[in-house]
Amino acid sequence: MLLNIKNLHVSIDGKKIIRGLNLGVNKGEIHAIMGPNGSGKSTLAAAITGREGYEITEGEIWYKDQIINEMEPDVRANEGIFLSFQYPVEIPGVSMTNFMRTAVNARREYQKLPPIPAGEFLKMLEEKKNLVEIHSKLANRSVNEGFSGGEKKRNEIFQLAVLNPTLAILDETDSGLDIDALKVVAKGVNQLRSSDNAFVIITHYQRLLDFIVPDFVHVLYEGRIVKTGGKNLAIELEEKGYDWIKEYQLT
Repeated sequence: MLLNIKNLHVSIDGKKIIRGLNLGVNKGEIHAIMGPNGSGKSTLAAAITGREGYEITEGEIWYKDQIINEMEPDVRANEGIFLSFQYPVEIPGVSMTNFMRTAVNARREYQKLPPIPAGEFLKMLEEKKNLVEIHSKLANRSVNEGFSGGEKKRNEIFQLAVLNPTLAILDETDSGLDIDALKVVAKGVNQLRSSDNAFVIITHYQRLLDFIVPDFVHVLYEGRIVKTGGKNLAIELEEKGYDWIKEYQLT
């Protein structure tokens, strides 16, 4: 199993957010995490990626057969864990090209490989631009500076394509996207999906799952996964909302 979360409890500033969560993800799978605001979806993403301030008080996160509870965020990234942020930040003065080449070479250094040759890197960059349909003008600008919400999310998928992680966590990547941008993001994910990687997609809405069909849909409620099903579960949630899911809440 690529990712195996066992009885996870996570607190922020002493407040319990995740309360005994269990989740298993194999290579080749896409898992959708749905739930109302405040249920712990983004906290789960932060715990997996090692974001500062999120305290694991109990339980274990296993990734590639090792416990990563105490692993530094940069090591997790170099081990192939990628997070697409809900609110991507701007980095003025740093071009996307330099940013991505630095990220690629950091991972290569971790893997004890030499820096990627400039020609090889630029060729790969062009291939990935075409894959996610990102305009060269965007790729040549500073990271996310002056980008619209949709452009920022598309840029996140571009980074995902370049870095080619083993486990990609998309935290509400569909937030703020119009239908055309949503289709482009979904196309990128679908083309990047393989038997060697896995995706955990955090979303409020079923519409993204019209274009990225998950193997499993999990409902997160008050810090626990209380129901799991297929794509039809997402459709049911869209129709009924989340109030009815309370009957599944564990005591």
